Amino acid sequence: MTRSPKPPWLKVRMPGSERYHAIRKRARELRLSTVCEEARCPNIGECWGGGTATFMVMGDTCTRGCRFCAVKTAKYPGALDADEPLHVAEAIREMDLDYVVITSVDRDDLPDGGASHFAAVIRQTRTASPKTKVEVLIPDFGGDVGSLLTLMMAEPDVVAHNQETVKRLTHPVRDRKASYETTLEVLRNAKRMDPNRFTKSSLMVGLGETEDEMRQAMQDLRDVGVDFLTIGQYLQPTPKHLAVEAFVHPDQFAAYEQMGLEMGYRYVASGPLVRSSYKAGEFFIRRALDEQAEPTEG
Repeated sequence: MTRSPKPPWLKVRMPGSERYHAIRKRARELRLSTVCEEARCPNIGECWGGGTATFMVMGDTCTRGCRFCAVKTAKYPGALDADEPLHVAEAIREMDLDYVVITSVDRDDLPDGGASHFAAVIRQTRTASPKTKVEVLIPDFGGDVGSLLTLMMAEPDVVAHNQETVKRLTHPVRDRKASYETTLEVLRNAKRMDPNRFTKSSLMVGLGETEDEMRQAMQDLRDVGVDFLTIGQYLQPTPKHLAVEAFVHPDQFAAYEQMGLEMGYRYVASGPLVRSSYKAGEFFIRRALDEQAEPTEG
């Protein structure tokens, strides 16, 4: 089957700014993985050029094989790097970031899914750069509540976990170890553990979903208390991955944004090049965090 050419609204410039190259060089020196590179994010030039990066911890190899994702997979990826929490924190301090996203591969081979390692990264970042707001994009930890609690006790500012797609398309889009219901339960439990903690999720379009299915997925996420939602176009990373069923027009993304706001989301970023770790959304979220931290007059 001949692949359709990308529409003009999906064209982006090749990265090449001085700050982009500086961040890339430092990440290599500290042996850090960034989801920006591993997931082939189209916004890498804009984000790195503006001093924003999403760090991927626990290695660059995932124990799951989702059919939309370009990250490497293996059943046993290898031991964790004990120095990684410190190295990530050092990089964030050196880059003087106000807001950082920390994500990870799935590590089903570890007893706690890597939750304690993830928590160590958050704590080291707090020590090295107290002013930095920390968003985490977490795996489901196999649905284990204790592992999620370990992560929550490190007190990230925003807890994100992605639903990725509508219920009908969960499989084949996501690995069989993931489930639509488990994702909702992770987000529900995060809110139960700390009702004041902001939660976030993300959906892709262009995989064959209908508008009604998207509306239901968005409502399901809102019903478990999700505060922030991002919606973006799925782009096939290699010919081995799922094909794009449709390039969704920007007008439809605008309709989804309005739909989400009417459902009560605090913020919805919806557009062809929007990704879960979306730079434009960080400004709104950071402002919401600052407002939450302001003392009330009494």
